[in-house]
Amino acid sequence: MTKKSAAKRLALPKTRRLTSPADFEQIKKTGRVERGRFLMLSCLVKTDAAFRAGFITSRAIGRAVVRNRIRRRLREIVRKHQHEIVSGVWLVTIARVHAVAASYRDLEGEWLRLAGRASILAA
Repeated sequence: MTKKSAAKRLALPKTRRLTSPADFEQIKKTGRVERGRFLMLSCLVKTDAAFRAGFITSRAIGRAVVRNRIRRRLREIVRKHQHEIVSGVWLVTIARVHAVAASYRDLEGEWLRLAGRASILAA
């Protein structure tokens, strides 16, 4: 197995990602928000839909290289814990300015804390 195919197999599938602006807007309007130092986690429980995730990193965070690094870290955190997330949850993880200085471990710890507070993790 090549390195590229192994990475593709472990990636968060595109079918699990939120891409439509209308979906992001729906979560913003009717979802629940948990705020932390590095991240904001917005979630919406949709009983008739599968788990999906979206990620937002604004230009205020930094240049494209920095934003993409943070986005890759967040995608990996969600991919790693996707089997712990309750079915039917749509969530948007928004990186805040302090996320630039945070390590992967800090981001993962805060994401898990916010997800627990939002009650989207299966017991």
